[in-house]
Amino acid sequence: MSVVRQLLADLASPLPGHGSVPPRAHLRTDAPVQLLDGTWQVRVWPSVRHVPEDESWLTDSPVDGGVAWSPIPVPSHWVLEGHGTPAYSNLQYPFPIDPPFPPDENPVADHRLVLTADPALLDHPTVLRFEGVDNAATVWLNGVELGTTRGSRLTHEFATTGVLRAGENVLAVRVAQWSAASYLEDQDMWWLPGVFRSVTLLARPAGGVRDVFVHASYDHHDGSGTLQVDVEREDGADGPALLSVPALGLVDVAVDTAHRVASVQPWSAETPVLHDATLTADGETVHLRIGFRTVHVEDATLMLNGRPLLLRGVNRHEHHPVHGRVLPPQTVRAELELMKQHHVNAIRTSHYPPRADLLELADELGFYVILENDLETHGFALVDWRGNPSDDPRWFPAYADRMRRTLERDKNHCAVLMWSLGNESGTGSNLEAIARWTKRRDPDRLVHYEGDWDSTYVDVYSRMYASTDEVAAIAAEPPAAAFPDPVRRHRRELPFLQCEYAHAMGNGPGGLSEYQDLFHAHPRLAGGFVWEWVEHALDGGALPGGSGRRQLYGGDFGEAVHDGSFVVDGLVHADRTPGPALADLAAVWSPVGLALADDLSTLTVTNRYHGIALDHLVLTWSADGAPHGAGDEGVDGGSDDRTIVLPDVPPDERAVVPLALPDLSGRTVTVSARTRQATPGCPAGHEVAWAQRVVARAPAGLSGPPAAPLDRGTSVHVGSLELDARTGMPVRLGDVALHDVAVGLWRAPTENDRGTGWDEPGLPPHAQRWQSARLDDLRSRLVSVATEGQSVVVRTRVAPPVLDSGVECTWRWTSDGHAVALDLTLVPYGQWPCDWARVGVDLALGAPTEQVRWTGFGPGPQYPDTGQGARYGTFTADRDTFAVRTVRPQEHGARRIDDATVITADGGLRVRGAGLWLTARPWDRRTVAATAHDHELAEAEATYVSIDAAVSGVGTASCGQGVLPAYRVPAARHTLHVVLEPLTRG
Repeated sequence: MSVVRQLLADLASPLPGHGSVPPRAHLRTDAPVQLLDGTWQVRVWPSVRHVPEDESWLTDSPVDGGVAWSPIPVPSHWVLEGHGTPAYSNLQYPFPIDPPFPPDENPVADHRLVLTADPALLDHPTVLRFEGVDNAATVWLNGVELGTTRGSRLTHEFATTGVLRAGENVLAVRVAQWSAASYLEDQDMWWLPGVFRSVTLLARPAGGVRDVFVHASYDHHDGSGTLQVDVEREDGADGPALLSVPALGLVDVAVDTAHRVASVQPWSAETPVLHDATLTADGETVHLRIGFRTVHVEDATLMLNGRPLLLRGVNRHEHHPVHGRVLPPQTVRAELELMKQHHVNAIRTSHYPPRADLLELADELGFYVILENDLETHGFALVDWRGNPSDDPRWFPAYADRMRRTLERDKNHCAVLMWSLGNESGTGSNLEAIARWTKRRDPDRLVHYEGDWDSTYVDVYSRMYASTDEVAAIAAEPPAAAFPDPVRRHRRELPFLQCEYAHAMGNGPGGLSEYQDLFHAHPRLAGGFVWEWVEHALDGGALPGGSGRRQLYGGDFGEAVHDGSFVVDGLVHADRTPGPALADLAAVWSPVGLALADDLSTLTVTNRYHGIALDHLVLTWSADGAPHGAGDEGVDGGSDDRTIVLPDVPPDERAVVPLALPDLSGRTVTVSARTRQATPGCPAGHEVAWAQRVVARAPAGLSGPPAAPLDRGTSVHVGSLELDARTGMPVRLGDVALHDVAVGLWRAPTENDRGTGWDEPGLPPHAQRWQSARLDDLRSRLVSVATEGQSVVVRTRVAPPVLDSGVECTWRWTSDGHAVALDLTLVPYGQWPCDWARVGVDLALGAPTEQVRWTGFGPGPQYPDTGQGARYGTFTADRDTFAVRTVRPQEHGARRIDDATVITADGGLRVRGAGLWLTARPWDRRTVAATAHDHELAEAEATYVSIDAAVSGVGTASCGQGVLPAYRVPAARHTLHVVLEPLTRG
């Protein structure tokens, strides 16, 4: 058979790859190893049918054959190295759904490496390990076909004994972008083909340790542990395998036997205790790190080490803005440490096994892991699941192979609490079968799968984006015995888990607190995983003039099928800098609850840790931003009089602490809990929790007596304010020109505004409702301008075209000669077809913002259902930090302020009030809404300011729950009181 015909047949087979040795754990061993990462050679064919019949490249010096060879780094994705382009889709397959056939437009990349084997390797049998090849590879060594890979994010090993030789060897790998396996890999991410994880040669000493399965359980009743290490040997064993764990008093004990340890400290995310162990056999030593823990379900509650467990999790894809799914090790550690510092205790490896070293870090730093199989067939949902492989027996071998490779690689990591069968693959017998196999192979862990809500073959009831109302209803279900249907009865016996919720896309997510309150209140609710950890923007290169970098998403590479910016939906940006939502999440997820009484007489402390007390923390107080005291250094708390004695509060309990603070009337008081010493991932002095008593500010007023209004015909003056008599709108405040002053009810839609909340089926997105109501096109008609005492009162009617609804506006202006006070009343008339996005005043200043200083909540932004991480104080931000720029421009950056100064090149504006919502950005809302990418926004030439009485929440309707009713802005009467002062230079 010709090369092309054979390749076409192989790629259209639904079977797993062939030729690899049975999967096993990744082990750290002293056997020789040779990393083959580095510079290889590559040539890329536009499709399988262009591949030449000539196979001389497998052994001889490479010949172009019509396509030039060029160097390429391995690991890498060839489409990010100048050979083709990436593509993004969420659930849409970018080719016809015609299983098991891949499309004819199927690029193929030939990879080639000439290597010299380390002499130490040649003294032993050897295997060649591929940790990740996307999508389908055929592997040759010295012209001998070793086999094929299927399962892009799964390890495959090939025996090379007798093929690997001294001197030069030629390793050839032909990778096709698409195959039948592509139907099983429709995860929400970029399609990025290539050899993207490490390639390694490993010696396998005769009689050495082929595989290990560590079983280390903890008995919370008596504090004992049970350890059994099952060992599989290589051929040729002539001596025993012996296990040593010196810290536990186990020295050269037998394997495959249970050993009871009278007292062990259990492993958890809070106390990630690991015991170093060695396993020796016939001259090979394996190094293990063992953690004792037990996970099970009891009374429909997820339990770890005998206590209820609450997961505060994130869904984590592997992504780098330049290298795709090729991540430097330092990046992986840094992001996990960032998670620890923001109270993340769990990771769902969406939607495939990650690189192997992440599991080592999860053990070390302390994370609970749902380890997900490399499986998703989501695109079949678009054809009503017709032909879904999950219920087709032809695909069962592939399902079984993927699950086995997933489990076997990572089975020795105590961080893994659950195996997930995959993601969004519908239902079917293949899933049920691999669930049964998983339970047999590893009965000490739980099995997870969200796609079958009956939950008959899993150990947790998992859902995505269930609304807070539905979560509350699930928590309130009657006992299992009340359900006559055995399926519902079984499901009621399971813990409830949100494997995805709170979509962190753009400005958001909103509503985190409502979910967390439910999780805290009901033991059956095991918590959830925010979607997702990192944005998947790709770096498109530096902008001219050094003004930043292009960040690209779906459709930016000419894809005919794509899902746009839906891939930019993370708590941290692609470069791992935190987005504003991460601080909010840290506040909501804090393992310590602090609540100050309004009169400062008491502090209520709630311990939400799983299994530790609070003696590792120092509690201090400060007033109006003064230093926290000795506890700020985070070493021992000292004896500073700002330290609050923290009582011994057991997990899941609370205590009321009497306070004896000085008279702090009228002052903002902050209480902060910080670590005494460094903990895994967190430095000493790291803030774990905080609370404030914020004193309500009185409405802002004028400093002196009111100035008499002055009518000059074409203009009316109120102190420093000039009004245009033709429109009634301000045009100047002192020496500061005011442009385009108007009532505003609209905002540039956020990504969440563009989505339909799962709790509002059948309704259009809020952005569409606002567009239909023409909130972005309000017209103002002057009714009257009149002097009333020392004030000028302007009455206008503001309304959109086409409709018969609008707003009656009364503007009352008063000035002390310098500052000017506005009392604005807005009363709707007619039948408004929707809620408003916001309600307030818009204006523009003629120069770009240089800086914003404010007293209010910060440093991050805040909306009614976000900003839990914002605290009261005085802050300073540059233009872009205050505005909060996002990959896709949208409304963002509101702060709730009492006093703010917007500083521009030629002056600026001071805004005073009580709890006003302030935004300041370099572009008007129409421009923001019409621009697809941040880098496409023009250089700043002005400052657009909004001062609002109310703003709408943001929700998470890009995927999930919409804005809850309490956080919407109804078309109702609103009032705004604000004092404005001009700021001039010189």
